Amino acid sequence: MTDNIALMALIREGDEQAFKHLFYLYFTPLCRYIHIYLANRQEAEEVALDLFTHLWENREQVEIKLSLKAYLFQAARNRCLNVLRSRKPSVGLDEVQVDTLYHSEYPSLEMEELSNLIQDAVCALPDRCREVYQKSREENLTNQEIADDMSISVKTVEAQITKALKHIKKHLGEY
Repeated sequence: MTDNIALMALIREGDEQAFKHLFYLYFTPLCRYIHIYLANRQEAEEVALDLFTHLWENREQVEIKLSLKAYLFQAARNRCLNVLRSRKPSVGLDEVQVDTLYHSEYPSLEMEELSNLIQDAVCALPDRCREVYQKSREENLTNQEIADDMSISVKTVEAQITKALKHIKKHLGEY
């Protein structure tokens, strides 16, 4: 992490060599990550280049809260979502193939890290809350099926899922 802080400090001061180092370190992994969303290599490269251009032009204002790597991949994701939103016809969230993001030909270390963080958060849930969450998300049971299986009300199931999601979101922080 201190390397990220030192690297960003050099970039803020206008050190082109530090920026080139950052570019060579992350350009290819970012292109692969962006390609997962956009499924177009040329467009992925353009988005990655645009991201680095923006970082260089706004280097003095950019705030990195977690890590430089996390910042870059989150910024890439946001740019991908903007590109997808601008496409016509628009793609609804229901139409996005989530499995594609997780089982791509380009394995994503960031997705694995996120998955591990989520799993840690789930493990930290109270037993009943964790059981309800897992039945909902991992076993794909409906709220009614969970309620019947656990002999609780549907409202209790909804409350437990809400509680679990809040806990997970808090656990993930700004990741």
